[in-house]
Amino acid sequence: MSKNILVLTGSPRKGGNSDLLADAFVAGAKRAGNTVTKYTTADKNIKGCTACNACFSKGTACVFHDDFNELATLVEKAEMIVFATPLYWFSFPAQLKAAIDKFYSFFVAKRELKIAQCVLLVCGEDDKESSFAGLVKSYELVANYLNWKDAGQIIVTSVNEKSDIIKTDALQRAEKLGEGIS
Repeated sequence: MSKNILVLTGSPRKGGNSDLLADAFVAGAKRAGNTVTKYTTADKNIKGCTACNACFSKGTACVFHDDFNELATLVEKAEMIVFATPLYWFSFPAQLKAAIDKFYSFFVAKRELKIAQCVLLVCGEDDKESSFAGLVKSYELVANYLNWKDAGQIIVTSVNEKSDIIKTDALQRAEKLGEGIS
């Protein structure tokens, strides 16, 4: 049975390592017959949540009109969500974090999501996997809080320059992970 998968990317660097990681996952997931939407948060204008609690009160997820309203419709259709991101200062980049923070709107409006599973694809310059612990823990806490089942994590160390990831097996692992989603 195919799934509707939403892949949220966090890097402002087009064609960068995490972008390539996302593309590999997308290719595998599509080959497995899934419907996949890749949404590049860095290309969007998503402001931080102000906790005004007026979510969905005027017909859109956020009363402050930004690109989260476009993303919210994709989130509501998704059965799986994938976070594909570089590691920025031991956490998610601000562009992706702003989008994640606005998931709060679904709680305020008591709107149930179809999302049942999630995946984390993360890469970064640091050569120690322990440096990714803050981002991984945040991801796991979000998944636990939202009752999402973790369907896989790929953590890639020691990649910084554009296309460094090509020298690793990470793209093959991401594609294989995507192929396994059905």
